[in-house]
Amino acid sequence: MTEFVLVAGAWLGAWAWDDVVPELRAAGHGAHPVTLSGVAERRDVAAGQRTHVEDVVAVVERHDPRDVVLVGHSYSGIPVGQAAERVGDRLAHLVLLDSDVPVDGGSFVSELPHVAEAVAAHGGSWPPPAAADLAGQDLDDERVARVLARCTPHPGASLTEPAVLTGALGGLPTTYVKCLLDGPAPMESVARLLAGDRWRLVEMDTGHWPMFSRPRELARVLLTAAATGRA
Repeated sequence: MTEFVLVAGAWLGAWAWDDVVPELRAAGHGAHPVTLSGVAERRDVAAGQRTHVEDVVAVVERHDPRDVVLVGHSYSGIPVGQAAERVGDRLAHLVLLDSDVPVDGGSFVSELPHVAEAVAAHGGSWPPPAAADLAGQDLDDERVARVLARCTPHPGASLTEPAVLTGALGGLPTTYVKCLLDGPAPMESVARLLAGDRWRLVEMDTGHWPMFSRPRELARVLLTAAATGRA
């Protein structure tokens, strides 16, 4: 049995996986959605990026699975990618879902100065998206309203703190999921990693938040990654 540890991107808590978790459990696997420090029901907890790495590692250590699939969406690819190094031989597979990837010494805002400006303008937090930010992402009005109602500001320190990698991310067995409505091709840093023999690309014809727009299809992608395992 595989244990999935599911980490959504900025502004989102464990609730973001509500439509995916039942699919994984119905297939006989464990599923552990994570709320990172500083968002959702943990919004009052001070957090930087290192805190988020520890959040993910703590879930793995608490359950102590033999075969874990770490899933990082959007911003969370950065702490999840670092946590994957810490998990060691318990890691069966890493799934990065339309995400950023950690670069040693780099941060989420390294190539996104507008995010740094937004954080500075809002007292150290990245404000939640507006409805216009979710337009064209395969979400109907009901889903957009549901998502926006539950988003919370994201702690700015996690976006500016640099990543720390001790090894080569390209050496980890990884599936990168590109959501095509959010752009037709992976970012350059991801493309370089996909050139290696341990990374594979999966494309989904949906928007940046497939856990809301295509939860069953996303669950199938995750189950396939679990079956791929360490290969």
